[in-house]
Amino acid sequence: MNDPIPRFGDRRRTRVGLLGGSFNPAHAGHRHVAELAMRRLRLNQVWLLVSPGNPLKPTHGMAPFADRLAGAARLADGRRMLASGIEAVFRTRYTVDTLRQLTHRFPNVRFVWIMGADILEQLPRWRRWTDIVRHLPFVVLPRPSYTHRALAGQAAYRLRASRRPAREAPVLPGAEPGWVFLPTRQTVVSATAIRQAAKGPVS
Repeated sequence: MNDPIPRFGDRRRTRVGLLGGSFNPAHAGHRHVAELAMRRLRLNQVWLLVSPGNPLKPTHGMAPFADRLAGAARLADGRRMLASGIEAVFRTRYTVDTLRQLTHRFPNVRFVWIMGADILEQLPRWRRWTDIVRHLPFVVLPRPSYTHRALAGQAAYRLRASRRPAREAPVLPGAEPGWVFLPTRQTVVSATAIRQAAKGPVS
């Protein structure tokens, strides 16, 4: 059984990556991103934060929260990569509220937010998104068909002064929050494709 609230020695300078999403379903692409971020950013852990309900996504076709959390737990190793339903515990729907709770509960942890280029593109639609990036460093990984658009989009433009070269990823957050784009091999697997394949051909 995966604990909704990750447990670890609350050591100073512990660095934890946060990979949030619906995980509908969890798949190898999520694990690839988590492992890459852990290695390139030299993180102590990565938490797979399974959302009870994304305000920007329709509920139709969304698997039950318990099933999505269980799928994420199967990807994780329970030690350095943990699946968590902590948003259900906090009763938060928006990332800005979840992050406020996390930093309050874990004051000695330095969090880094992990996102794909698709999330960077939609970031301006998030509630109080500028508050999020003002207080939390983040790393962006490429996603097929999204990367170029995202790096030329509104969020990247507004945050251009705080963008750092990829070589500085291991020192995030540093003195001030900032962000990096990590060029890497792109994975084509997606939750949408998996769901469509599961439906089978239309007769």
